[in-house]
Amino acid sequence: MTHRDDIPQLSSLLASRKPSAVAAEVRGIFRHHYPVRGYSRVSHATQLVRKLFAGDFPGYRGCNTEYHNLAHTMDALLASARIVDGFNIQNPPLPANLVSNLLCAALLHDIGYIQESWDTEGTGAKYTDTHVERGVLFLERNRDAFGFDDESIRVISNIIRTTESGIDLDTIPFASETEQYAGCILGAADILGQMSDRAYLEKLLFLYYEFREAGIAGFNTEFDLLRKTAEFYQVTKKRLSESYQNIHIYSQHHFKHRHGIDANLYLEAIERQIAYLEKIIEDDTSNFRHKLKRGAWVHDYHAGGDSPTGMRQGLR
Repeated sequence: MTHRDDIPQLSSLLASRKPSAVAAEVRGIFRHHYPVRGYSRVSHATQLVRKLFAGDFPGYRGCNTEYHNLAHTMDALLASARIVDGFNIQNPPLPANLVSNLLCAALLHDIGYIQESWDTEGTGAKYTDTHVERGVLFLERNRDAFGFDDESIRVISNIIRTTESGIDLDTIPFASETEQYAGCILGAADILGQMSDRAYLEKLLFLYYEFREAGIAGFNTEFDLLRKTAEFYQVTKKRLSESYQNIHIYSQHHFKHRHGIDANLYLEAIERQIAYLEKIIEDDTSNFRHKLKRGAWVHDYHAGGDSPTGMRQGLR
């Protein structure tokens, strides 16, 4: 795929750095297909998740991972809703309760990075390898606060598990093919949301430091992660098409029907990111950070310079 310069950029459609704007957009998409009363659980979960990331949820510290943050969660939520919209435009609509569970799963899919209050060592990045199952455990422990019954816990947990790196979806005990579709939607949305983020390349430097804290081997420097991200893109495309059953293509029907744009703006944005990343990689390793708008901030912060709050504001 070659990205096109004659279409609007994804970031021009919505102020996606504002959680309230994303929440309103997702609610509007839901209302195109289902009674609004069916969205109440998602609205409640959105409020609680925002409190959790802000450190205002009893028993938890709040988010301190700069890559897997609230912005990424809201990006995954929005991408999930857009894929659902496109799917429903082209097919008999998915069941309302399943979509409600899917959107709650999007909100909670990275909740396993959040540390409990007693856990004051390091950041949530140390749980990179276990964050999916930690998220499932969070659901069990906090089901009453979110209002989830046993069936919702089962469905949401299985959908969240589709986001685990390298997982075989056939090992997840979905109750139906339709339920597996919902899992594919979140798996694809997790990829589309993060890689289409206008600050994705800068945030990769944050991801390097998360990997380093987690002890994940294979990335020796910031530049090494950038280089391997470009190389791994082909694997990512294969995962979208095979593991997630090409479900991401339905986002194009959303953009065409709702915005009059006959293009998959997620893929267009990602192709632009990868094309620019490849240009950066052609440079020597000492200059690459200057070609990232906020690359120096990331380096300075982890050298003991800027504050976490300043960093978060700078990347949003």
